Amino acid sequence: MKLALVHDYLIQDGGAEKVVDVMHGLWPEAPLYTLLFDPKSLPTFKGRDIRTSFIEKLPLGRRKYQWYLPLMPTATEHYNLSEYDVVLSSTSAFAKGILTREDALHICYCHTPTRYLWSDTHSYIEELRVPGIVKKMLPPLLSYLRMWDRQSADRVDLFIANSETVRRRIQKYYRRDAVVIHPPVDTDRFSISKEPKTYFLTGGRLVAYKRYDLVIEAANRTGLPLKIFGSGPVEKDLQKMARPNVEFLGRVSDEEQARLYAGARAFIHPQEEDFGITPVESMASGRPVIAWRKGGATETVQEGVSGQFFDEQSWEELADFMIRFDDRQWDPSAIKSYAETFSRKRFESKLTELIEQTWKQHNQQSL
Repeated sequence: MKLALVHDYLIQDGGAEKVVDVMHGLWPEAPLYTLLFDPKSLPTFKGRDIRTSFIEKLPLGRRKYQWYLPLMPTATEHYNLSEYDVVLSSTSAFAKGILTREDALHICYCHTPTRYLWSDTHSYIEELRVPGIVKKMLPPLLSYLRMWDRQSADRVDLFIANSETVRRRIQKYYRRDAVVIHPPVDTDRFSISKEPKTYFLTGGRLVAYKRYDLVIEAANRTGLPLKIFGSGPVEKDLQKMARPNVEFLGRVSDEEQARLYAGARAFIHPQEEDFGITPVESMASGRPVIAWRKGGATETVQEGVSGQFFDEQSWEELADFMIRFDDRQWDPSAIKSYAETFSRKRFESKLTELIEQTWKQHNQQSL
């Protein structure tokens, strides 16, 4: 069985890239095809067999890759995968649109159907900081991409969804069934601390849809200490609205991040995510999560055991939860034990077993 990996693009260090890193660890000899690769943003991928598309060779292809959005379907179809028996794609956009041999097996690990094409189209256009004329040109382009995206889903032999939330989206938008395998979380990296817990914690990539503004406003109103790790395009806007009890830490090392989780009263998760790795990392540190009852958090946070949910996405309700939060009602050992159900080892075992079984069935059907 000769296998290749395909990922949308390697230009930022996010949850999807962590999944691909684990996949490549399972099949280290497999080449990794991707539209773009930025070694500075992803130093852990340096030295690997990474094969990029023609977009990377275009003017400012890596820095201004958004300019080439109309070319990305063509670039994805341009990969020559004719020598591979199995192709495992990792995608929230283009990678599922690859072309494979007739007798090859294409398994797609889907992080979500492309959100700016399906569930979030209108908010995506509204939030873009581009000239008005560009916004007017976007709807026809997105319509074209939406049609290609729907058709490309038919090229997949088996879909794997990273959560039940995403499985439902795949069914709705692509009319396909999917097997759920939750993403890997390196739970061994985190440990319980007996140090006093003095602050609330939130963080990740600082983008508008993650609604860190609600957490900051809740901290502003209550005066409770809040630490925020991570960076992103709305970082300066968030800093302007924050009062002195809110501390921005920027990008932190893995070691510092683990220390922050372990020292927090609770981790606050105010957004809807397809899965959401940060809440599981907090739980692996024995710390509970205060999450909006939406998306992947409803699958990862066990209410009353590893965290609690607020139902209205507002700073008022979140502030009320922060004020009433009682550290004494949580058992760190029970929280950490529950987090182990999302471990890297479990992901690796489930993924390899599924691919081997599917490949065997595929071969039997071909006889």
